[in-house]
Amino acid sequence: MRKILTVICLILVFFLIYFLQVNIFSTFTIAGIKPNLFVIYVLFIGLFASQLVGISFGVVIGLLIDFLYGKTIGITAVMLCVIGYLGSYFDKNFSKENKLTIIFMVAGATLIFELGTYFLNSIILNFDREFYYFTKIVLIEIVYNVLLSIIFYPLIQKAGYTIDRNFKKNNILTRYF
Repeated sequence: MRKILTVICLILVFFLIYFLQVNIFSTFTIAGIKPNLFVIYVLFIGLFASQLVGISFGVVIGLLIDFLYGKTIGITAVMLCVIGYLGSYFDKNFSKENKLTIIFMVAGATLIFELGTYFLNSIILNFDREFYYFTKIVLIEIVYNVLLSIIFYPLIQKAGYTIDRNFKKNNILTRYF
């Protein structure tokens, strides 16, 4: 029952993040570039829930995003699936306690998502690659995502441990927090 309530809460948080992404962060841009809150969210799910939940949410959220405002259906789903898997990989190999580690995770996940999305779109849509412009956009987006993850780190960590307790009952470190 707790897992079902947690999944429902994660779905509601997705709608909140979608609202923030579309309405709030469309006006608060850095050099015309907005953050990708979905990358942070799916990475967060992969880190604190299980691998299956991270990958599943990545695919579902990616398909929803592609249907709502994507040019090609499936690319965002594939890349967010990779980010969900990457989150579970990071969970097994790195500490979630250190803010610096989370910063590197967010930066790496953003870079992987944007590189994969850009190259898959360039292959499918057959457009010329502009590396200078792309690099500028990705670096600004990484900085923006990292800043947001630093600001919301305490909230992410607290919510993450709740999710961790609901999906991973054998985790001793998060049992009493």
